[in-house]
Amino acid sequence: MPPILYFFLSLAALFLGYLLYGRLVDRIFRPDRNRLTPALAMEDDVDYMPLPNRELFLNQFLSISAIGPVFGPLMGVLYGPAALLWIVLGCIFAGGVHDYFSGMMSLRYRGESMPDVVGYILGPVFKLFMRLFSLLLLVLVGVVFAQAPAQLIDSVTRVENDAIIWLVLIFSYYFLATILPIEVIISRFNPFFTVILAVMALGVFGGLLLGDHQFYNWVAWDRPHPQGLPLWPLMFITIACGALSGFHATQSPITARCLCDERLGRQVFYGAMILEGCIALVWATAGMTLYQSSEALQAALDAGGPAAVVRSVSLTLLGDVGGLLAVLGVVALPITSGDTAFRAARLVVADFLKLPQKNVFSRLVIAVPLFAVAIYLTQVDFEIIWRYFGWSNQTLATIVLWTGGAYLVRLGACHWIATLPAAFMTAVVVSYIFYVDLGLGLPYRDSVAAGLAVALATLALFLACRRRFRETVPYELEYCPPPAKAAAEL
Repeated sequence: MPPILYFFLSLAALFLGYLLYGRLVDRIFRPDRNRLTPALAMEDDVDYMPLPNRELFLNQFLSISAIGPVFGPLMGVLYGPAALLWIVLGCIFAGGVHDYFSGMMSLRYRGESMPDVVGYILGPVFKLFMRLFSLLLLVLVGVVFAQAPAQLIDSVTRVENDAIIWLVLIFSYYFLATILPIEVIISRFNPFFTVILAVMALGVFGGLLLGDHQFYNWVAWDRPHPQGLPLWPLMFITIACGALSGFHATQSPITARCLCDERLGRQVFYGAMILEGCIALVWATAGMTLYQSSEALQAALDAGGPAAVVRSVSLTLLGDVGGLLAVLGVVALPITSGDTAFRAARLVVADFLKLPQKNVFSRLVIAVPLFAVAIYLTQVDFEIIWRYFGWSNQTLATIVLWTGGAYLVRLGACHWIATLPAAFMTAVVVSYIFYVDLGLGLPYRDSVAAGLAVALATLALFLACRRRFRETVPYELEYCPPPAKAAAEL
């Protein structure tokens, strides 16, 4: 089979996954058009407000599509064609399910942040853990998504101390986007960022198709990582955004607070994840096409990091002008997620403190300390921040998938669409933290065995708790009654 067909088959699989499996997930959840959504019941013109469907999809897509679906796949393809398989299957059966349930559960629970949603379903211990864990992840995300675009712009301009200037400007934008109403900055800038992203994705895609390139220079399944790193579990941590990302669960409540009809959930939440998977597929293909071997790509990553590879790929495919536009598109990815990351962090703290956010002073009380911590973390080595971000990102996704399974048990629906990927990712994150140097540093076989054992034990515990999940009164029934009049006006 010609290598180019791998690419088109992968795109077709993502599209069919949205149409078929996404519809199955939607039917199992059973969205109700007559249920009053938080956007209508709790409108405050700051975080809760009805927004048009197209704007909501753009907000969700730009919020979740950070630097992960570019950097992650470029580093992940060092493991060979398994990376392409994980992007496709991960998006359809794990990432799309995760994003759909994180958004829809928040929609049912008054648009509250994911730690509170997890607490209502799994209990107060998980609620406290999720608050601390998600807050840590959001701050790490904000730091990574400020440093990465600053470095990318610096790689293009090459002006002394330029990265510091851009870092200050990006943090200033993030601060304003965090404290101002969502339609003042985020919704106004998103159409502009969308155009840039479209130029980037279509430009790189077109350059691959129209240029004289041999697709997928290394597609042998038995090709090892150039540094000898094991595929399991490292590849599933490296390729996060673009396949499965817990960061998305911190962003979905922002969109859920502005959604007017539950039936839009598949389009907005599941659909945005599939589109992000397409971006990840494009960059994974570019890495495996423009570099003659995994060793050549590894050498480029060692020399200048993922930012330098992005710049090289863009200039090779599109020339100076087109390459610059493509780089700007990659810059837009983290910026459109970093702004909402800090906004989501503010909402997590506000929910914990029960502090209303309609007053700007209340927003400043939370935002200023958050940014002080983030600025301090910019002094930590970027590689260390990225590695902790990757593991915490997938751990958060795992917890949200288990929560989705418990919620489906409450509904009397098939929970396996959430619990199977949850068990899989439990094995991944446990094996990873047992194996890597920043974790426990155990031997590889012991780490894998521990991961599988914990995953099976967690699944057994979940199945044993199904009766408890069924007997718990659903929180949303007490607070979100379905007034038919409001729904009829939509």
